[in-house]
Amino acid sequence: MGLPAYAHLGSLLGTVYDQSTNLPIRGVTVQLTGLGKATFTNELGQYRFDGLVAAPYKVELSHVGYKSQVTAVTVVDDQTTTLKTVLVSASVDLSEVVVSSQRPNEQQLISSLDIKLRPITNSQEILRMVPGLFIGQHAGGGKAEQIFLRGFDLDHGTDIRLTVDGMPVNMVSHAHGQGYADLHFVIPELVQGVDFKKGPYTTDKGNLATAGWADFRTRTALDRSFVKLEAGQFDTYRAVAGIDLLGQKGKDKNQSAYLASEYSYSNSYFDNPQHFKRVNVVGKYHGHLSPNTNLTLTGSTFWSKWNHSGQIPDRAVESGLIGWFGSIDPTEGGETSRTNVNAQLVTVTSKNHVIKNQLFYSNYNFELYSNFTFFLNDSINGDQIRQKEHRNLFGYNGSYSVHSILGKTSWTTTVGAQYRQDITHGTELSHTKNRVETLNRIQYGNVNEINAALYANEQVQVSSRFVIDAGIRLDYFRSQYEDLLLNPVTTKRATQSIVSPKLNFYYTFNPRFQLYLNTGKGFHSNDARVVTAQNGREILPGAYGSDLGFIIKPFPKLLINAAAWYLWMEQEFVYVGDEGVVEPSGRSRREGIDLSLRYQLTKTLYADVDLNTANPRSVDAEAGQNYLPLAPVFTSTGGLSLQTPFGFSGSLRYRYMADRPANEDNTIVAKGYFVPDMQVNYAPPGLARKKYTLGLSVQNLFNTRWKETQFDTESRLKGEAAPVDEIHFTPGTPFFARLSLTYFW
Repeated sequence: MGLPAYAHLGSLLGTVYDQSTNLPIRGVTVQLTGLGKATFTNELGQYRFDGLVAAPYKVELSHVGYKSQVTAVTVVDDQTTTLKTVLVSASVDLSEVVVSSQRPNEQQLISSLDIKLRPITNSQEILRMVPGLFIGQHAGGGKAEQIFLRGFDLDHGTDIRLTVDGMPVNMVSHAHGQGYADLHFVIPELVQGVDFKKGPYTTDKGNLATAGWADFRTRTALDRSFVKLEAGQFDTYRAVAGIDLLGQKGKDKNQSAYLASEYSYSNSYFDNPQHFKRVNVVGKYHGHLSPNTNLTLTGSTFWSKWNHSGQIPDRAVESGLIGWFGSIDPTEGGETSRTNVNAQLVTVTSKNHVIKNQLFYSNYNFELYSNFTFFLNDSINGDQIRQKEHRNLFGYNGSYSVHSILGKTSWTTTVGAQYRQDITHGTELSHTKNRVETLNRIQYGNVNEINAALYANEQVQVSSRFVIDAGIRLDYFRSQYEDLLLNPVTTKRATQSIVSPKLNFYYTFNPRFQLYLNTGKGFHSNDARVVTAQNGREILPGAYGSDLGFIIKPFPKLLINAAAWYLWMEQEFVYVGDEGVVEPSGRSRREGIDLSLRYQLTKTLYADVDLNTANPRSVDAEAGQNYLPLAPVFTSTGGLSLQTPFGFSGSLRYRYMADRPANEDNTIVAKGYFVPDMQVNYAPPGLARKKYTLGLSVQNLFNTRWKETQFDTESRLKGEAAPVDEIHFTPGTPFFARLSLTYFW
């Protein structure tokens, strides 16, 4: 008798939009009140419930940074009921954050909270959005930052995969170092959010994703046009503008387009003025080719030029030869540029299959003058080097995802293909003098490197609480180097493939507690110049990792994410820049604990803290000689963020890095630091939409004297009889205040 009642079931198809942009919102939590049914909106802001009995329902929508909403809807037999909902921006309320089995191990919960509570104010803050990630600048602000994460000194990106809107940032076989990742082409005000994960556990992330990966998402649309002016100490000036090109007419058609630009200038705090200049221009279009297909086109160009003071030895400061902000070789500096085109096409079929296609292209130029050892090798002219390259990078990312129901289980099957090719012209390492005279070319040639990959991933929701995520990835590399210094010119090639399996488990006890186990294999590639010289050895050493962790909300206003992790690597690489070689340093292991807390103290005051420990060691060296130089062993960041209805907002934050070994036997130590920063904003209350915002940003609030980057380097100063091995460092920012005014229309 019960069968006829269920023979005629209905469906509910909904779409969720942002009120200010009228564009769909991805990742909104959708629940049917009282039924235990929940899902999330897809790339087009859509969600769907099938097999519903004809009846009235209440649909609950929630998303970080938006006001929760409950909508009544009636489902009819044999029909698909459609529902369109608009969400309004609102203050963050941690009590509304739900730990869900549908999106397991969402570290993006942390990311979404941080991006709403701690607006990015400068380029460096982009990277610091990843909990536990530290950066250090040691070449005047124009060079990519040195990165530290999970017991790694990642140099400029050797073991972390960085992308912007899916387009690669890392440069393989780069003139300065493998995986070099320069994010300065991103305008901070345009960052919408950051997706990230630590460890090698994500199937669609390949080369360099061992310590983790991060994808920075830029805004699809501007809420309003704006102009921002900044001025600060040390002759620092910055202007940013973003213009909404389509206005309300575009929003009515679910389209958007904007043009944004940035200009920065600073002499900085060094004795040797930097004359730092940076220009960014970005254009972005988003529209629908059909109701179920959207297209996003992004074009950008970036240029920067600067002088820098380089790394200075302790003895030069202690003897009074130079000051704390002085330099040994005042002719160091560089120039770089990058132009990008990125096209993303997303289609959701009538059966809710998701098809993604992406094409990208970058033209990149780099020239850097450095002097790490001063007069160690050339006592007359000095050891200055030039690293230079011209690069064309292009590629494709594609995936096809199918969601299906089998019995009481839910399956999401994803298959994908990726292709990337880097072609460089004139990759160079030369011994130079005063940036104008080339004394000797050490390396000079052309790189042509291909990385093609296929992957498959299956996410199985075994029950409402238990999820298994399994995947496998196949990567193929072809490295080619044309050595222009040989006579005759010689071209060498090397190829290798690697298979990377992943297996992850998630168990969600309730909307407040989830336990997870991540396991997987990842890898990093070696420089094409090195592997071709070694006849293909050491191209793709593997990395094997696991995380055991949990996400818990013990109280409605407190969110905790903790994990114990382990990573074993087949080979470490150390890049010796002034010699142009990558030295293998053997197998390694790292283990540690990550802890992140987000707590809403009051309706307007939020606290956060990240604690990260690591025990990095070389496997092949004997005890006492097995430290990994400059690898962090304990770091912490945290702070308070305030968002009031009276127009005031801001944050007080700190960064702490403990002392760490600077060499293999820990006889030379890189000193730690504790640096607080502050940000205060004011937007006049009482207006429906703010017209302007005033801001004050202060770095190093207590004017602490600290070393931002440190290296154990053997060098010789002019006139010294013998070389000295000791810490060489770049001084960190002193008290640095900047004022800003942003006007909206």
